[in-house]
Amino acid sequence: MLKEGDAAPDFTAKNQNGESVKLSDFRGNRVVLYFYPKDDTPGCTKQACSLRDSFETFEEKGIKIFGVSIDDEKSHQKFISKYALPFDLLADTEKEIVNAYGVYGEKTNYGRKYMGINRTTFLIDANGEIVKIFKKVKVDEHAAEVLEAFGEK
Repeated sequence: MLKEGDAAPDFTAKNQNGESVKLSDFRGNRVVLYFYPKDDTPGCTKQACSLRDSFETFEEKGIKIFGVSIDDEKSHQKFISKYALPFDLLADTEKEIVNAYGVYGEKTNYGRKYMGINRTTFLIDANGEIVKIFKKVKVDEHAAEVLEAFGEK
């Protein structure tokens, strides 16, 4: 399991437009890497919209945002279009990134067990080091708590 102070595992994934995104290409920038269960579901929509609504502040501070789920590029395109999301969503259909970050595992919903993504956000500094991990994400307030953790308001 990754912990604060660890190097963020590098990866290459396709964004919603089918373009390759490589984490290490963003060295020199702070990065919000947030893992969410599924496009266009209530909690995931609230979280994405919270980040969207503060996107200008993130941009001004030089902080990049990437959402990751196991949905495909087409699903991501619809989600972005529906909610005017200004950041990339990465398609991890092979579950390589979610496994590297340890966020894919058994979940329980109304007594039913299944495999899925545990909503988790990693804050990565300009050197590629994990500086904060949010395992209990408050979807409505997520942007504010991320900015605060980065020392920004």
